[in-house]
Amino acid sequence: MRRMIVLLGIALTLAATAPAARAADTDASRMALARQMVAAWKAADWRKVADLFADKGVLRSMMIEPVIGRAAIFERVSALGKGAPAGVLLDVAHIGVIDGLVFIERTDRFVYNGHAGSTPVVGVLDIRDGKVQEWREYYDRATLLREMGVAPAVDPGAPK
Repeated sequence: MRRMIVLLGIALTLAATAPAARAADTDASRMALARQMVAAWKAADWRKVADLFADKGVLRSMMIEPVIGRAAIFERVSALGKGAPAGVLLDVAHIGVIDGLVFIERTDRFVYNGHAGSTPVVGVLDIRDGKVQEWREYYDRATLLREMGVAPAVDPGAPK
C-alpha cells in the first residue's frame, strides 16, 4: 500500500510539472496565437512578433533564405519595421486550421518609406507548444518589392 501511495505521489508530481503548453495546442489556441500575430504586425510591435516564435522558430519567405531563431527574426522584422513605422495591416480574407496548421490568406497593406503598397500573401503557421515553430510565407517577391517602392515596375510586354 505504501508503495502504491509513493507511486501515485510521483505520478501526480509528474503530471503537475508536465508542460502545460501541450494541452493548449488546440485549433482554438492556434487561431488565437495567429490572431495575436496579425495584431502585432498592425501595431508595429516587432518585439511581440518575435516573442510569438519559439526560441528556434523559423520565418520562411519562400523566395529568400529562412530566418532562424527568435533573435534573428526580431532583427529581420524590426529592420523591415523601420520602413513601416505605422505597422503592416494583414488584411485577412480567410483563416483556418487544417491538419493542425493555421492558414492565413490575406493582403498585406503598408506604407514603406512613404510608399503605399499592398501584396497578396498566404501564410502557413506551424504552432506547437504555444509558439510559432515555423511560419511559411507564399507571395510574389517582385510584386512585393515593387509595392514597397524598392524595385522598378516591370512591364512583361516591354521590349528587352
